[in-house]
Amino acid sequence: MIHIEKFTFGAFAENTYILYDENKNCIVVDPGCMDEGERLELTNFISDNGLKVEKVVNTHCHIDHIFGNKFVKEHFGVKLYIPKDEAQVLAWGKLSADKWGIPGFEETEPDEFIPNEGKLTLGNEVLEILFVPGHSPGHLAFYNKEGAFVIGGDVLFKQSIGRTDLPGGDMATLTDSIRKVMYQLPEDTVVHCGHGPSTTIGEEKRMNPFVRAV
Repeated sequence: MIHIEKFTFGAFAENTYILYDENKNCIVVDPGCMDEGERLELTNFISDNGLKVEKVVNTHCHIDHIFGNKFVKEHFGVKLYIPKDEAQVLAWGKLSADKWGIPGFEETEPDEFIPNEGKLTLGNEVLEILFVPGHSPGHLAFYNKEGAFVIGGDVLFKQSIGRTDLPGGDMATLTDSIRKVMYQLPEDTVVHCGHGPSTTIGEEKRMNPFVRAV
């Protein structure tokens, strides 16, 4: 069974997730910690619970989801995994930080590229990789059938969707990803979003004003 802990970090109120199993193995997904206090909050949870970090994983590489990549990678001595089609977005990190007027961003290179399909492991647990572009060109989501949840990044929010006005974004592609991939998951699947509260697939199919199930 996979346990999930959420932290909301930074000026963008980005949701960072720690996923951990019964054996205390964990992965850090989209570390958005921007200052010393947020880094301490993240590391304290990990140390207080005796967790062993396996890797850092990004759903996509917009600045608010990668700000803590270098810190977490170096602090725990682990590899950074990014979607294979997000390398250029990651490379834009420093430019994005400058554009938004956010000081202190430190670049770091990816160690491994996540394919657009297959499995992502956490100890003996498995997350299915879902390719859901549109908000960004290589955006991935991670679905766990046993736990009935998906780490959805910035694809689908509670009664909202990800923005598509950033480089590589495309509204038609995003709505296609939501209808053909996200909305195909069981309706009781909990969506852990990149911003804001969690929701369910069923609720969004019925209530989302941007993308209704058809």
